[in-house]
Amino acid sequence: MVMEEEEEEEIIVLAPPPGLNLFPSLRPPLKTLTFHRISVLLITFLAYASFHASRKPPSIVKAVLGPQIRSENGTSSLIDEDPPGINAGWVPFNQSDGLHRLGELDLAFLLAYAVGMYFAGHIGDRMDLRIFLTIGMMGSGVLTIVFGLGFWLNIHVLWFFVLVQIICGLFQSIGWPCVVSVVGNWFGKSSKRGLIMGVWNSHTSVGNIIGSVVASSVLGSGWGWSFVLPGVFVMVIGVLVFMFLVVNPEDIGLELSGKEVEMNVEGLPLMNSEKVENEVENSDDTTVSEAIGFLEAWRLPGVAPFAFCLFFSKLVAYTFLYWLPFYIRHTAVAGVHLSNKTAGILSTIFDIGGVIGGITAGFVSDLIEARAVTSIIFLLLSIPTLIIYRIYGTISVLANISLMFLSGLLVNGPYALITTAVAADLGTQSTVKGNSRALATVTAIIDGTGSVGAALGPVLAGYVSTRGWNSVFFMLIVSISFAGLFLIRVVKNEIMEKISQGKWLFCSMLISH
Repeated sequence: MVMEEEEEEEIIVLAPPPGLNLFPSLRPPLKTLTFHRISVLLITFLAYASFHASRKPPSIVKAVLGPQIRSENGTSSLIDEDPPGINAGWVPFNQSDGLHRLGELDLAFLLAYAVGMYFAGHIGDRMDLRIFLTIGMMGSGVLTIVFGLGFWLNIHVLWFFVLVQIICGLFQSIGWPCVVSVVGNWFGKSSKRGLIMGVWNSHTSVGNIIGSVVASSVLGSGWGWSFVLPGVFVMVIGVLVFMFLVVNPEDIGLELSGKEVEMNVEGLPLMNSEKVENEVENSDDTTVSEAIGFLEAWRLPGVAPFAFCLFFSKLVAYTFLYWLPFYIRHTAVAGVHLSNKTAGILSTIFDIGGVIGGITAGFVSDLIEARAVTSIIFLLLSIPTLIIYRIYGTISVLANISLMFLSGLLVNGPYALITTAVAADLGTQSTVKGNSRALATVTAIIDGTGSVGAALGPVLAGYVSTRGWNSVFFMLIVSISFAGLFLIRVVKNEIMEKISQGKWLFCSMLISH
C-alpha cells in the first residue's frame, strides 16, 4: 500500500486538452483505452507528417532556384512542362557557386535542428508535451511561410534565407522527442512493437510525399507557394494537437498497469525484462519519475553505437531527401530531362519505398527479435542497390522507378527502425529501472546525433556534386559502410544471446567453423 501511495504521489497529472472539455463524449468511460491509444497514434502521426511536409519544399525548389540545367552529353533533350521563366534561377542561388549556397542552406536548417534536438529532449522531459509540441508546430509553420514570402518580397540576400532556416530548424527539433515520448506513455510491451512503430514511423515518408506533391503542384504559380501551403498545413495540425492530444493516460483518468516495465522489449540482449520487474518491485519508486541526465543517457548500453549508426544512416537518407528531385531533374532518363514538377512528384517513389522499408524492418526485427541484425542486413543490401541505381537508373523511367523504390526501402528501413523501436527500447531498458521519463532524453540523443549526419549529408552533396554524381554516390556508399561498422559489436551480442538461448543454431555452426 505504501508503494502504491508513493507511486501516486510521483505521477504528474496534467489538465486534459481543451477539446475533451468541448466534447465530453470523448472522455472515459464513454471512450475506452483502445480508442484513446488509436487517437494518440493518429494525432502524433499527422503531427510529424506535417513537420516533414514543411521540410520538403527546399528540395523541390532547388532546381528552380539553382543554376541552369547543363546536358552531360549534349544529345539529351528537355521535356519542359514548366511555365516560361521558371528555370531562370533565383539570386543568390543561380550563380556558378549556386549548388554550394543551396547546400549551405540545408546545413543551416539541419545543424540548428541537430543542436535543438538535444535541448528539446531535455526540456520535453520537464514540461507539458502537448504545449511544447504545439509551440514547435506553430513556429515551424510561420517560419516556412516567411521563407516563401521571399518570393513576393523579391529578397535576394543569402543571410535572410539562412536566418529563417536556422530559426525554423530550432522549432522543428521540438517535434520528434515529443511525439515519441507521447507514444511511449501510451503503449506497453508488445511482441509486435517493432511492427507497430514501423507502421507509425511511416509518417516521415508520408509527410515527404505530401510535401513533395503539394510543393511540386503549385511550383508553376511561383516557388513561394511551395512553402506557404505546407506551412499552413503544419499550423492547422498544430491546432489539432493543442485541442485533442492527451499526453498521458492518467491525465484523463486511465491507467496502464506496470507501464514502465511493459515498455521493455523481449528478445533484445541489452535488456532483461524479468530483472526489471524485480527491480521495480524492490527499488525505491522515487527514481521512477526522475528525468535522466544527458551524460548518463549517453552511457546507457547501446545508445552510442546506434546513435553513430544513425549519424551515417541519416546522412544518406537526408541527402536523398534534399537532393533527389534535383538529381532527377538534372540527370537524363532515357535520353530526356524531366520537368521540375515531374521530377518532384517522381521523387516520392523513394519515400513510398521508405514506408514499406520501415514497416518491413519493424516486422523482421520482431520476427527474429534482433534490431541490430535487422539494421545491418538492410544496410548491406543497400550498397549494391545504390550502385545499380546509379548505373542503370537512367536506362528508362521504369528502371528508375523500380530501383528508386528499392533504394528507399533499404535506406529508410534501418533509419526508421533506429529512430523508433530502438530508441524506445534503449530509453526504457533495465539499467534505468523502467524509467520511461528517460525516453525523451535518449530519443533526443539518438536522433540528435543522427541529425548532425543529416546536416552534413546535403551540404557535402552540394559541394561533391560539382565533381559529378558518381562522387556523390561514392560518398553515400562509404557512409552506409560506416553505419554498419558501428553496429558490429551490438550484432555480435545479439547473435551470442540468441545462441545462448538455444536459438539461431545455424549461427553457432558458422562461428564454430
